[in-house]
Amino acid sequence: MLFDSSVRKELWRSFMGTLVVLLTVVLTMVLIRVLSQATVGAFAPADVGLILSYTLIGQMPVMVALSLFVSVIMVLNRLWRESEMVVWQSSGARQFTFLRPLLRMAWPVLVGVAVLTLIARPWAQGQSQQLKDRFERRSDISRVAPGQFQASADGRRVFFIDSHSDGERTGKNVFMVMSENGREAVVTAKEGQITVEKNLRYLVLSRGERTQTDLETGEKVLSRFTQAKILVGETPDAQSAAPDARSMPTLDLILSHQLPHKAELVWRLGLIWAAFNMVLSGLSLAAGSARRNSNWSMVFALLVFVVYFNLLTLTQTWVSKGKLPWLSALLVVHGGLTLAALGVTWWRDGAAVGRKPFIRKAGPVLTSLLKRSDGGRA
Repeated sequence: MLFDSSVRKELWRSFMGTLVVLLTVVLTMVLIRVLSQATVGAFAPADVGLILSYTLIGQMPVMVALSLFVSVIMVLNRLWRESEMVVWQSSGARQFTFLRPLLRMAWPVLVGVAVLTLIARPWAQGQSQQLKDRFERRSDISRVAPGQFQASADGRRVFFIDSHSDGERTGKNVFMVMSENGREAVVTAKEGQITVEKNLRYLVLSRGERTQTDLETGEKVLSRFTQAKILVGETPDAQSAAPDARSMPTLDLILSHQLPHKAELVWRLGLIWAAFNMVLSGLSLAAGSARRNSNWSMVFALLVFVVYFNLLTLTQTWVSKGKLPWLSALLVVHGGLTLAALGVTWWRDGAAVGRKPFIRKAGPVLTSLLKRSDGGRA
């Protein structure tokens, strides 16, 4: 009882500390990426907070699995380093004995990983995609806040307007820079409005001028106009677009027979299995010696984590291309690691226990042989 409670308490402390550190690091990296996407017009600047939250939810399953793995490695390494493992072993505890407290601590975390992977992550992906699609369906003029420069969806145009009117479909004092086919055009107009004709969006400008520059020769052409129409793109049709596999509910992935959907299902189920394998791998990789104070086991464990999760992504690619059935991918990759982790733990624990009776029987025989050889020389 004391053994289970002490190990589980230390595992929880290590897990929470590691998770907080990972959240801080990932939050900083995601914030930088989201801000860079907002500056190029991928979504509305007002939605930065929502996009950041949805992205963090999508990254949470991997962070929780990594925190669980690191906590197991750190706790077991400390037990070996401070000779506490020797005390437990002298009390009858073996390598497999630690499996019970590890699983008792890990099962709520594994349930959390399953909920995040199967439910929360697809929902967050769907919400994030809806925000981006809704922003994409808005006209280029309505994306621009008065007094701020804003890039268009394709990055070929930069807009600036002085003020909005007519429900954000008409802009006053429009300034636009267009770059295409080695030419740069600067257009200014008193007013601009978006119109839709045959599923095509046009920007209608009134009372302005256009300065076009050939970037290769430097030749400039100046023209003035009373009214001009510029094609700015097609009107996006949200209903005709195929849903992203990452945002689909897990039940729909199970019922679907398309390869991309099965590949996404392999990734989700594989991540849950991978979190369980991380516990077994941490138990098998954390074995050491009290006489060696080395961090090589931690380095090797992190290397195993990186290779394993890259293999998880690789199997998703194989399934999406039809090179490997989705059920075989789960059994071969994740089932193989489960058996390997249990085998290493048995080799370090069960095999050593099995050799002790042989050593006890062979010891007296070897001692008598040595005495006889010494007597013969005497």
